Amino acid sequence: PAASGACRSSMWGSQSRAASGPGGVRAVNLAELLQSSVGDEEPAPARRPPQEGTVLLFPGQGSQFVGMGRGLLRYPNVRDMFRVAEKVLGYDLLSLCLRGPQAELDRTLHCQPAVFLASLAAVEKLHHQQPSVIENCVAAAGFSVGEFAALVFAGALDYTEALYAVKVRAEAMQKASEAVPSGMLSVIGRRESNYNFACLEAREHCKSLGIENPVCEVSNYLFPDSRVIAGHLQALEFLQENSRKYYFKRTKMLPVSGAFHTRLMEPATEPLAEVLKSIKIQKPFICVYSNVDSKKYVHSKHIQRLLVKQLVSPVKWEQTMHAVYERQQGVEFPYTYEVGPGKQLGAILRNCNLKAWKLYKHIDVSEDEEAEEM
Repeated sequence: PAASGACRSSMWGSQSRAASGPGGVRAVNLAELLQSSVGDEEPAPARRPPQEGTVLLFPGQGSQFVGMGRGLLRYPNVRDMFRVAEKVLGYDLLSLCLRGPQAELDRTLHCQPAVFLASLAAVEKLHHQQPSVIENCVAAAGFSVGEFAALVFAGALDYTEALYAVKVRAEAMQKASEAVPSGMLSVIGRRESNYNFACLEAREHCKSLGIENPVCEVSNYLFPDSRVIAGHLQALEFLQENSRKYYFKRTKMLPVSGAFHTRLMEPATEPLAEVLKSIKIQKPFICVYSNVDSKKYVHSKHIQRLLVKQLVSPVKWEQTMHAVYERQQGVEFPYTYEVGPGKQLGAILRNCNLKAWKLYKHIDVSEDEEAEEM
């Protein structure tokens, strides 16, 4: 916990929970900025042009790669973050991130803490290189486990406690995924694609094979005509074999071990719910959007409830992108930074909102490039 406090001081200065001192003052200013630039139904006049506001996006499982974090170790607090992680997790996460092997890093129980930490370490790099981006941040969103990193950044969760919650979540999801042969299928469809009907027929196919209570449903809404469908493997194989019937342009099995964000993850909800009851959750200092309903979190109980519900609910990322970037005609878009491994959220943003994507940048987590464009 002491190390965790050190971690927070630089990285989340503008989102500090302190009631007094520089962190507290800046947090109040950030809250005021948030009220003025995002606001409720009748926002006050913005204190700075909207285009100076920033949005941070935190990636999820699947973005990890061996070597991530190498370019971040020279920034303040990052080594401390990894030291804390070793104590919380019981293994050397830094070595796993830098040297792999990839198969171990890809395991659910390892990759979730790895992506969580690498994303917050990327925030540290961004804070060091461009502190104004952090100070002007008005909103954040995270994909699946990325939501935990977004909430730490926004001051709602303590780093160490959130890391422990991610550990419990990852282990519970790994266990749940091993109980049933299941997976996730990425689908690029057409306008005439009927995903719900396709899932219904896939479930009927599973019943004909003797599978009781089969699962096959949309688990991720990515961008128009792009979905991830998750469930029993036999259902996903049926969809691949009959993809033309459902007007699917392309299907691809994802390299994950289970049907995340479906009711097959039900066994993972209780362990996560228990740990979330035991940690302190604050109201975030900036807007953080929930995967479950694409709306802003409003209070700590809301966060506690929806983080559990997220395990068995589809990730409404496409809807979240519309909520984050919705604005009146003529109002400038904010600068967007994807903090963490991979550029998947940038690619999705490009397909959801091309104008918003034009102000997108990625903060690299591998080798540090002196000539890197900020």
